[in-house]
Amino acid sequence: MTGELDQPLLLVDADRPLPADENPSAGSGDTLLEVDNLSVRFKRRGRDPFVAVDGVSFAVRPGEIVGIVGESGSGKSVTSMAIMGLLPRRSALITGAARYRGRDLIGRSDGELSSLRGRELAMVFQDPMSSLNPVLPIGLQVTEVLRRHQDITKAAARDEAEDLLRRCGIPDPGRRLREYPHQLSGGMRQRALIAIALACKPKLLICDEPTTALDVTIQAQVLELLGELVHDLGTAMIMITHDLGVVAGLCDSVNVMYSGKVVETAGRRELFAHPQHRYTEGLLSSIPRLDAPRGEPLRPIPGTPRDVVAWSKACAFAPRCRYADEECVRPDLQLIDSVRPDHPVRCVHPVDSADPGREGDDHD
Repeated sequence: MTGELDQPLLLVDADRPLPADENPSAGSGDTLLEVDNLSVRFKRRGRDPFVAVDGVSFAVRPGEIVGIVGESGSGKSVTSMAIMGLLPRRSALITGAARYRGRDLIGRSDGELSSLRGRELAMVFQDPMSSLNPVLPIGLQVTEVLRRHQDITKAAARDEAEDLLRRCGIPDPGRRLREYPHQLSGGMRQRALIAIALACKPKLLICDEPTTALDVTIQAQVLELLGELVHDLGTAMIMITHDLGVVAGLCDSVNVMYSGKVVETAGRRELFAHPQHRYTEGLLSSIPRLDAPRGEPLRPIPGTPRDVVAWSKACAFAPRCRYADEECVRPDLQLIDSVRPDHPVRCVHPVDSADPGREGDDHD
């Protein structure tokens, strides 16, 4: 894994066969988390509510690593916060379901969710400096989770916390337990957050861009650590990121989000080998590749994520899509099966479409 991530701009070799533990079709068929038509709207004074998440559905199986990919503002983090019950109840209007082991998390009380968070559900946030309490030593923040959810003495919790920091690759863990977040480097702070999240061996771990603030080398180390720990503990993981290099090296299956909706779902190998949605194609085409010919220009996606229309009126990506036409202006496009099996896409003109007017364009 490290070899791939040390070169984050090189995408995964689409023809490389997947090992058994990376194959999204392998493993248990039981569903650990099922998100069904989840929508989140935020109230705005004197204006219509803002739709941040619009009918998102996906599933996570035990031991599976599911990626959620998209630009900033696509609704990735809001989706995860809704699942964890961390959105403000006064301003967030949440509909749909997020069934964890058959129990719907949406609408549960803070007390019910608190008994699950940390013990069965855990989350690693993208900014460790703001996620850790700056006035409490690291040791207290780790042992607090252990003592909250396990019948364990203070001394035993401290021993377990030291072992957790050691397993997360923090040197001299006994001394680090006495230190405060500002005394640790960015990489160590992120490792401390991972130790807190994995303290009670949760069944589901949500990582919200955990390597955004880290340099490339530390990013590779943290991602390798996450992969190893998740594999050792049998924990399922949702990896939220805008970095397709992270997806290439870590995830089993991928959900691509745009403007609050999932626009494409596929296994990792299938997605990189045969992207179907024009937005996914644009994301892949805009990444610099070390194996590209010298002087080949980048092909960025035109416009910005703000250049959207409501899904109820047309394809939200239409204003930025070079293939958009009158067919794309139809109410609420649904996620439909593409020309490739087990690869649903929300696009009128997918990449593998047989439209003769698009043959010859080099976008495959």
